[in-house]
Amino acid sequence: MRLTRLLGSLCIVASLLAGPAVAKSRIKDIVEFEGVRENQLVGYGIVVGLNGTGDALRNAPFTKQSLEAMLERLGVNVRDANLNTKNVAAVMVTAKLPPFAAPGSQIDASVSALGDAKSLLGGTLLVTPLLGADGQAYAVAQGTVQTGSVSAGGASGSVVLKGVPTAGRIAGGASVEREVGFQLAAMDQMRLTLRNPDFTTARRIADVINASYPGTAAAENPTIVAIRPPAGQNMVAFLAQVENLSVEPDSAAKVVIDEVAGVIVMGDAVRVSTVAIQQGNLTITVREQPAVSQPGAFARAGQTAVVPQTDVSIEEEKGKQFLTVGSGASLSTLIAGLNALGVTPRDMISILQTIKAAGALQAEIEVM
Repeated sequence: MRLTRLLGSLCIVASLLAGPAVAKSRIKDIVEFEGVRENQLVGYGIVVGLNGTGDALRNAPFTKQSLEAMLERLGVNVRDANLNTKNVAAVMVTAKLPPFAAPGSQIDASVSALGDAKSLLGGTLLVTPLLGADGQAYAVAQGTVQTGSVSAGGASGSVVLKGVPTAGRIAGGASVEREVGFQLAAMDQMRLTLRNPDFTTARRIADVINASYPGTAAAENPTIVAIRPPAGQNMVAFLAQVENLSVEPDSAAKVVIDEVAGVIVMGDAVRVSTVAIQQGNLTITVREQPAVSQPGAFARAGQTAVVPQTDVSIEEEKGKQFLTVGSGASLSTLIAGLNALGVTPRDMISILQTIKAAGALQAEIEVM
């Protein structure tokens, strides 16, 4: 049933791709702007207030050291004390600093247990600096950890878990303290990076921009398109106009195959040279049917024994008539022909790989 649904979905995709030309996309949806990106932040912190589900201090010395250091900063000396609490957990805190985030703005923080804590549910993260790749603190996180999980246990050791209780999130729990120094308005050139590098797409982007703003764009390679704002206009205003221009992206012919799930995805540019296809199945069935043998009623000797009986049958599906696909056939023609053979998606994977091996499939095959 699942394979039938997959085959039906594949037919729908083929019919959609066989229709009109691919719709145009906005430039902002197919490129990245140089320097306009997120920055990864990371920090080490402590979560307190856990209901006995924190780190065992004997097994996590870093948690004990962190707890002692934190209490000392607050004026409490516990260096010689025998700490045995399980309400504390050492955690790693991560966040993404959005581009042009100003000091005071709030961002989300993710919290993950570092030691042997059982759950972070209901815990509170204490003030934790979040550092960038340069070692500078760009944000500070604090707040109640929300795990979105359910955890229950019994005295006999039975445990019921739903979700991952050792990882959580603090919505808006980090406050930005430092912004990344990036002066976009003062730039005299910006490079656009294609998410899917392609010579044709890069050239089309440059042509579309030059059609509206002559002499402002140049395709440097299949990945980079460099643009310069017209005289009297800053980069921010120019990018706001450029990113909304529409262009029809191009792509190489590719067939992506997920053999585990039995999924096939093909682009509209896939073409097939003249080829004949025939598909059939060979089924070998082995049945073991044990029989019981026992001596006769008046036999002086003998004993009951189990005698195996093996039945082997071979069933070969008669091959359907050859399917001939003409030279330069499109994706819709190929799919319609394969569907006419009544093949399943998994059989179709083998057929496509065989067509490629025969040199008749004009596309790249990527197996996941």
